[in-house]
Amino acid sequence: MQTVSALPRILQVAIPSPLPQTFDYRLPAGHSAAQVAPGMRVRIPFGRSEKIGIVVALADESRIDHARLKPVLELLDQEPLLSPAIQSLAQWASRYYHYPIGEVLSATLPTLLRQGEPARVTGEKVWSLNEAGGAIDPATLKRAPRQRALLTLLQKSQKALSAHELDLQFGNWRAIMRHLLDKGWVEIQQQTTLLTTATESSSAPPLNAAQHAACNAIHHALGRFQTLLLDGVTGSGKTEVYFSAVEKVLQEGKQALILVPEIGLTPQLLKRFQARFAVPIALLHSALNDRARLNSWLQARAGDAPIIIGTRSAVFTPIKNLGIILIDEEHDLSFKQQEGFRYHARDVAIRRAQQAAIPVVLGSATPSLESLHNARQGRFQHIILPERAGNAAHPQIRLLDLRQQKLNEGFSTAMLQAIQHHLDNGQQVLLFLNRRGYAPTLICHDCGWLAHCQRCDAHLILHKSRRLLRCHHCDSQRRIDSQCPDCGSVDLRPLGQGTERAAEALGERFPDHEIIRIDRDSTRRKGSLQALLKQVEEGRGQILLGTQMLAKGHHLPNVTLVGILDADQGLFGLDFRASERMGQLIIQVAGRAGRGESRGEVLIQTHHPEHPLLNGIIAHDYSRFASELLTERSQALLPPFRHIALLRAEASSRELPNEFLSAAREAGVQLPNAAELLGPIPAAMERRAGRYRAQLLIQADQRARLHNFLRQWLPQLSQLPLAKKVRWSIDVDAMEFS
Repeated sequence: MQTVSALPRILQVAIPSPLPQTFDYRLPAGHSAAQVAPGMRVRIPFGRSEKIGIVVALADESRIDHARLKPVLELLDQEPLLSPAIQSLAQWASRYYHYPIGEVLSATLPTLLRQGEPARVTGEKVWSLNEAGGAIDPATLKRAPRQRALLTLLQKSQKALSAHELDLQFGNWRAIMRHLLDKGWVEIQQQTTLLTTATESSSAPPLNAAQHAACNAIHHALGRFQTLLLDGVTGSGKTEVYFSAVEKVLQEGKQALILVPEIGLTPQLLKRFQARFAVPIALLHSALNDRARLNSWLQARAGDAPIIIGTRSAVFTPIKNLGIILIDEEHDLSFKQQEGFRYHARDVAIRRAQQAAIPVVLGSATPSLESLHNARQGRFQHIILPERAGNAAHPQIRLLDLRQQKLNEGFSTAMLQAIQHHLDNGQQVLLFLNRRGYAPTLICHDCGWLAHCQRCDAHLILHKSRRLLRCHHCDSQRRIDSQCPDCGSVDLRPLGQGTERAAEALGERFPDHEIIRIDRDSTRRKGSLQALLKQVEEGRGQILLGTQMLAKGHHLPNVTLVGILDADQGLFGLDFRASERMGQLIIQVAGRAGRGESRGEVLIQTHHPEHPLLNGIIAHDYSRFASELLTERSQALLPPFRHIALLRAEASSRELPNEFLSAAREAGVQLPNAAELLGPIPAAMERRAGRYRAQLLIQADQRARLHNFLRQWLPQLSQLPLAKKVRWSIDVDAMEFS
């Protein structure tokens, strides 16, 4: 080992690799150590390829002989892209989630920066009509209705439209735009802008006493670390409390980061923030193109965007002068990354707020049991909004007992009568069925054969409109069978009901009313979800039918009836969190009813009307329901009263995952002060996409004990003989066990 301090300094570089360590490199020729700092990107030789890495430290010595060290090929930045705060946060996340630092740091960067592109704001394409296009009468395009519609949109727009804006307002627009370009009516320009608001901000509505108290609590926490749980019933005006907090932060010259769980919630929240604040707003989510996302990231980093709204990964965005973090729908599972770097954005946000000495607000009508437990332990300040804002009353909730009732395509007589009543009054109806497709599968009426996926332990879902049987787990698909492969019968029937079949039945029953269906199948095209939600907000669809995509956070003031078509789906799940999630989902769906001036009504179809979860929902008492679940968790020694991690393994043969996990368990129990190891057991869906899966649960009574064990144990796993024959991963604070 060479330790001569006169030698050129060593750069310790993290690269996106499954290897946990950093790698040492020499400075590039002609550069001094003064030109390099942690947080800068470098291009380096790695094996037979080149990679983009991030400098994490400079050192005077290396364990590698200096003559064998390779030089960095190129310094890509003149200053650190990642602030010391973000570097520290990434190091913490790497340790906490036991994930390689190079992968974590890479995940903090937008795609273009990971590819080595310059860190500068550059223009993106925008489309507008030229003088010739502005003079065209859209009515002349009678035989080209899509061209007519796009021409009308461009004529009505006060500015040039970006690709993202066109995605939101006009799905599948590119081919149509080419026709207008060919006609010489449209021009393309490069424009560098932030997503800005109107020039004037609207005034805040009057707040009730509970909202005032919540605002005061958050204002008092500014300038120091505090986690506040904003626990408000649906429609209680949590967003107005967010606005008050952001307004105070902006007055102090600081920035606000707002995290939302789903891309679908971003446009509506953005619209409300735009209406309130006449400041630039940066968006960060995966539906943006790479250039727009990089521009937003850089503008947040430079302090040019006072408000940043983003999904999960936005928690790692460098923000020049961060003053507060707000997490909307904090209970939502979407905040937990389920592949690769399995971080929870809520927990990372709390750590970031602690490091920055700022408050973080967790908002929800149905807080997670973890957050409620932390509030009851005094770790979080618990702020309750018990009533709906304004004059809105809680919706009336009724259970419809389906036992011994005849159903019409999944609808009870009472449900159909209620739908008709609300439609006759000119109101909107929202129907919830958390199962997409036409039917859960296809069955042979003669022999009972069911359509199974050949690669998964799952049924194939019938998609009638596309005449396909599709697996929702591995995406394999085939044409619908014309006869039973077992007995040859042609009497094949749909079994059960999905959103596609429900929409068909509703169309036959209510032919004079427009039905808008929102699920993953109807929103596959880029921008289609936003376009459908825009139609809903404009009141164009009288019947709204959808999965949980329609349930989360949307403000639908014209909806007065919510019908939950199958509440029994999640009542008896294998996952210990199934009851919590089902309760949260039903309450969130029910909360879409009666948010305007008219009182709402919620009807829940069930074969189990006596179930305590459903009766807790009827009483509008999530707090009591959650308390009962916490008592059960405490007695069963489950989270949040235990700290867990899940070791997963998968392989092409059934035996290998279990053999690897058994060897891992054997290595673990021999360690001093070992955590409790349960399993291995097959995953709930053992075979998925042709691979067999199993898991081993690790739990401990103290978080520190769990992590001490993982630090000793995980390095040993890569040395096991079977480690290279399986794909394995560790999931700290695992949220899913499927």
